[in-house]
Amino acid sequence: MVDFRLSEEQKMLQQLARDFADEEIIPNASKWDLESIYPLEAIKKASEYGLLSIKIPEKYGGGGMGSVEDVIIAEEIGRGDPGFATAAGSTILASYPIITGGTEEQKEKYLTKSAEGVIAAYCVTEPNAGSDVRAIKTEAVRDGDEYIINGSKMWITGAGHAEWFFVLAYTNKEAGYKGMSGFIVDADSVGIELGKKEINMGQRCSDTRSVTFNDVRVPIENLIGGKENDGWINAMKAFDHSRPAISSHAVGNARGAMEEALQYSKERETMGKPIFDHQSISFMIADMATKIDAARLLCWKAASFLDNGKRNTIEAAHAKRFAADTCMEVTTDAVQIFGGYGYSEEYPVARRMRGAKVYQIFEGTSQIQRLIISRELRSK
Repeated sequence: MVDFRLSEEQKMLQQLARDFADEEIIPNASKWDLESIYPLEAIKKASEYGLLSIKIPEKYGGGGMGSVEDVIIAEEIGRGDPGFATAAGSTILASYPIITGGTEEQKEKYLTKSAEGVIAAYCVTEPNAGSDVRAIKTEAVRDGDEYIINGSKMWITGAGHAEWFFVLAYTNKEAGYKGMSGFIVDADSVGIELGKKEINMGQRCSDTRSVTFNDVRVPIENLIGGKENDGWINAMKAFDHSRPAISSHAVGNARGAMEEALQYSKERETMGKPIFDHQSISFMIADMATKIDAARLLCWKAASFLDNGKRNTIEAAHAKRFAADTCMEVTTDAVQIFGGYGYSEEYPVARRMRGAKVYQIFEGTSQIQRLIISRELRSK
């Protein structure tokens, strides 16, 4: 299963992503966050380098590689900045339902666009349906060769810049979650209304807003997979692909905070010596290193299962829960090590801590991951 030795190609990808983070993300991350600037040019550059389409098959212009390569790159991007990682990751998240369940025509048209750097957004969450996806109210009604979609989505990453959306909607509400279908909706369709950009606690460079669908007509060929009532299963399969990468973003953010805290602790002196030489500080950093390494290995395991054709639902849940909680803990401790400076936006650990919190919320909260884990354990 997991081979802890990276191949030469994997090492090259890792170094490419690390260099990109050092040169393009880290020098700009503070400005992006403080001024809520969507980093479109940097996202385009990352796409040109092939860093954002690793899992799209080569025939559609992607890297044609696996989840292990994906998580290796994701960690480096997350180390650059968590907000950039989320903003840059919106397109592949929207693409996963097409990768896992789309028709050949849908893959040819929309995965090719994704590989070319077109922004897309994943529209599932609603004002009253976050963790409980079955509570969504958006509906799609068949009308001849089209579907008419009505409903509102909330907290949609990349919505203000997306050229197309993945939309989950009911086509048979009486059937519960078995009556949901997935649709590809072009962003220039008549009847789409975008809300204001949300001002969030962290990751402010990531464009997050509501998307409302008012009698939006979608051609029948944009029903994902060409089958009604298959949307729930496909959306859940997509999470098995996306959660290892999102978890690796959290690992990267935590690693960046630890590296910054370690460097600071070697330079800052109290009582005649660097604060790292005080056991109370060195032990905090040692604990950071252990938990980051453990979180990384969970991400690699979940990715490796997927690459080897194994169902990775519980492995992805372990990775998401532990990496998200570790990221929050490590970034909080990093602020503590910086002391008063850490509470100031002068140093990046404040931004990293604010950006860490949402990892415990989006893509399934830490509580939902525990629910998934306990449910999977019960079924064994």
